Amino acid sequence: MPIIKSAKKRVKVAAKANAKNLRSKRTLRASVRDLKTALAGGNSKTISDKHRKAQSEIDKAVKKHLMHKRKAARKKAQLSLQAKTSVKKTPAKKPVAKKTVKK
Repeated sequence: MPIIKSAKKRVKVAAKANAKNLRSKRTLRASVRDLKTALAGGNSKTISDKHRKAQSEIDKAVKKHLMHKRKAARKKAQLSLQAKTSVKKTPAKKPVAKKTVKK
C-alpha cells in the first residue's frame, strides 16, 4: 500500500482508468461478436449494420489507445472480407431483347 499522498492518488486514478478501459474493450468484443452472429444468420441488412458498428468500435478503441492502429486495420480488413463473402448478391436480371416484327 502506498504511503505518499501522490502515490495514493495514482492508485485511484489507475483503478478508474482500468475500469474505463475494461468497459471499452467489453463493448468492442460485444460488437465483433454481434457481427459474427449476424454473419451466421445471413441477413444482409443486419450484417451491414453490425459491420458498421464493429468498425466504429474498433476506431474508438484506436482513439483511446486500447488497440494499435495496425492491428485495428488488420481486424477491420478481416471483418469486411467476412461480411463481403457472406452477403450473397443476386445478379441483376438482364432485360429481354424484344424481337422485331417484319411486315
